[in-house]
Amino acid sequence: MPKKSKKIPTIKNQDLLKQALTHRSYVNEHPEEGDNNERLEFLGDAILGFLIGELLYRRYPQINEAKLTRLRSALVDEKQLANFARQIQLGDRLRLGKGTEKDGGRNKDSLLSDTFEALIGAYFLDSGIEAVRNYIELLFVETSDRLASPSSQANSKSLIDSKNRFQQWALQEYGENPEYFLIDEHGPDHAKQFTTGVRVKERIFGVGTDKRKQEAEKRAAEDALKKLGFFA
Repeated sequence: MPKKSKKIPTIKNQDLLKQALTHRSYVNEHPEEGDNNERLEFLGDAILGFLIGELLYRRYPQINEAKLTRLRSALVDEKQLANFARQIQLGDRLRLGKGTEKDGGRNKDSLLSDTFEALIGAYFLDSGIEAVRNYIELLFVETSDRLASPSSQANSKSLIDSKNRFQQWALQEYGENPEYFLIDEHGPDHAKQFTTGVRVKERIFGVGTDKRKQEAEKRAAEDALKKLGFFA
C-alpha cells in the first residue's frame, strides 16, 4: 500500500494561511500586509504539545512517564520540527523580508520550526482539533515509532536529552544535581524569549535561550556539554 504524501494541510481560510507563512521580517518591510505569524506560533506550540502527548499516551502503553516525556521532547525539538517542515516543503512557501531571505532564512531550523507551529495554529482555527489530530498522526507516527523502538533506545542517545546527560555528569563529578536559573526574560507575551543558566556548586557551566523555559534549560545543558567536550 503506498504511503500517503506529506504536504501542507489544506487551510480554506487563505488569510489564515497567509498569516501563518508570514515572518515578522516581511511585515517590517510591508506593514500593509497585516499581522505576522507569531501569535499563531504561540497557539500552535500549545496544540502540538497537547496532541503529541495524547498520541504518545495512546500509542505506547508500555512506555513509562519519564520515557514518554523524553520522547515528546525529541518530537517537538526545534530541529525535529524543522525536519517536518522540510518534509512538507514549507520553506518554499515562506514570506520573508529581503534581509532574512538573503541570510538563508528558508532553511534555518529556528524559522522553519516556528513557522510549522504557526501552520498548526492556523489549521486548528480553520478546521478544528480533529483535523489537526489526524494530520499530526500522519506526519509524526513514523518518526515517533523509530524513536520509541527498543533498538533506538539501546543503540542511540535520541531519547536521552541534554539535561539528563548533564545531570549524570554533575552527579558523577560533584555529587550534586545541576541548578537551572532564569537570567533574562523579554518580548511580548505571545513571543517571549527566556535566557537560562545552569550551575553546579555556584559555577556556571552553560547558558541557553529559547521561547520556552524548558527548552532554554535544555539549550543551557547543551552549551555546558559542548564546553565540557561532549556532543549534546
